[in-house]
Amino acid sequence: MARRSRKYAVPGSAQGMQTFKAEVMRQEGYHVDPNHPDDVKYEVAKELGIPLQAGNNGKLTTESAGQIGGRIGGSMVREMVRLAQEQLAGKKKS
Repeated sequence: MARRSRKYAVPGSAQGMQTFKAEVMRQEGYHVDPNHPDDVKYEVAKELGIPLQAGNNGKLTTESAGQIGGRIGGSMVREMVRLAQEQLAGKKKS
């Protein structure tokens, strides 16, 4: 299966999302190379005991892939919600 292309709703936001991912995963305690934030998936996979490798992972189950992506995406969503709540709380005080 070919790697899917990410399409963001806001044009030009890809770099900002990669930076955000790197920062969130760093806060979660992972070592993240700011130039290659997607590589954090290998560290997450290792922690979960999932044999993810660069290249073809055709034998990887959907569940295993979801566990890796869920750990990363879930952390990003929690941080986005926290930031939105913080921003809304600031607006209510004004």
